[in-house]
Amino acid sequence: MNAPHFKNIPLVDLQAQSRSIRDEVLAGMAEVVDSCAFILGPQVKEFETQFAEYCQTDHCVGLANGTEALHMALRALDIGPGDEVITAGNSFAATAFAIAYVGAKAVFVDIDADDYNMDVTLIEQAISEKTKAIIPVHLYGQPARMNEIMEIARRHDLRVVEDAAQAHGAEIDGKRTGSFGDIGCFSFYPGKNLGAYGDGGACVTNDPALAERLQLLRNYGQKVKNRHDELAYNCRLDTMQAAVLLVKMKYIEQWTDQRIQVAAWYREALQDIGVTLPTQHENMRHVYHLFIVRHSQRDEILRKLAEKNVFGGVHYPHPLSDAQPFRDAPCFPMGLPLANKYANEILSLPMYPEMTQAQVKWVAQKLAIAVEEVASLETV
Repeated sequence: MNAPHFKNIPLVDLQAQSRSIRDEVLAGMAEVVDSCAFILGPQVKEFETQFAEYCQTDHCVGLANGTEALHMALRALDIGPGDEVITAGNSFAATAFAIAYVGAKAVFVDIDADDYNMDVTLIEQAISEKTKAIIPVHLYGQPARMNEIMEIARRHDLRVVEDAAQAHGAEIDGKRTGSFGDIGCFSFYPGKNLGAYGDGGACVTNDPALAERLQLLRNYGQKVKNRHDELAYNCRLDTMQAAVLLVKMKYIEQWTDQRIQVAAWYREALQDIGVTLPTQHENMRHVYHLFIVRHSQRDEILRKLAEKNVFGGVHYPHPLSDAQPFRDAPCFPMGLPLANKYANEILSLPMYPEMTQAQVKWVAQKLAIAVEEVASLETV
C-alpha cells in the first residue's frame, strides 16, 4: 500500500475545524440574529461564566481582542505614566504596545534557553523604584515559571498580568494559566487554540473589584446607560463572537489533547535529524499553540520547505526591543543576546488539532530532507 501523498500542508488549517462545527456555529449565530441582542447579549455572559470556570477563576470579562485585554488589565491596575512594566523581550508586539498605551515604559528581560519564556533569574535585575508590574508571556503554549514570578512579585509588591494569549488551558501542577496573577489576558484571534470568527479577547481574575472595573472600562464607564463613572473605552466582546466561542468551548479540551498528540508524533518523527525540539516540563501542560524547532540555517530551511509545499512560519523574527517604538527601552542584559540569537533560529511547523499522524510524518520527512540539503550546501 502506497504511503499518503499531500499536495500541501499549511501552517494552520482553520477550514478543517470550521467544517466540523459549521452547523452548530450557524445555529448559534442564528440565535443572535433572531434575538437582535448584538451588544453584550446573553451569550457574552454565558461565555464569561464558562471561560472563568475553565480558567479556574471567579470572573471573566469579555473584550474586543487580546491587545485590549492587556490594555484594560493595566488600566484596571492604575498603571500609567512614569511607571515601568517588566516583560519578555520575545513576545508579539501587542504585549509591549499595551504597556505603551497606558503611558508606562516597557522593560525587557531576556529569555530562558530552555523554554523560551522570560528568564526569571533576570527579573530582579530589571526592577527599579518605578516598576509596578510584571507581564509574563506563556509563549507558544508553554507556561512561564509562574511560581517563581509570583514570589518575586510578592517580595517587591508588584502586580502580575499574565499574557496567556497562546496558552488557553495550559497548566502548572494542575493550575491553569491566567489564574496565577492579578489578571490573566487571553486572545480569541481565529488562529488561537480557542479562536473566534473574528477578533475577541478576555480578562480573567479572582478579584471582584478588578472584574467590576474591567466591566466599566470596556463599556464607556457605564454601570447604567448614559451614566459614565470614569473615562473609559468601547472594547466589548461582540455577542456574535461569544456565540461562536460557546460552541468551541465544548471542544477545547478535545482539541487541546489532539494538539498534545500531534506534538508527541512530531517528537517521535523528528529525533536525530538535526533540529532542536521544544522543551516539555514534567509539571506543566504545554498546549502547543505552536510547535517550535530551532536550526542555525532557519531561513534557508523555511525556503526549502516551501518548495516542498510545507509551509512553516517564524514567531517571532525580531525581539521587541528592535521595534521602532521600543528602541530606547531598557533591556536586561543589554541587547537581549539569547532572544536575538533564537529569533534567527526558531521555526514554527504546521500545527493544528486536525493534523493526522501521516501529515506529521510527511512534514518530518520534508524537514529532514531540507536539513540535509542545507548541510550539503554548507560543505560545497
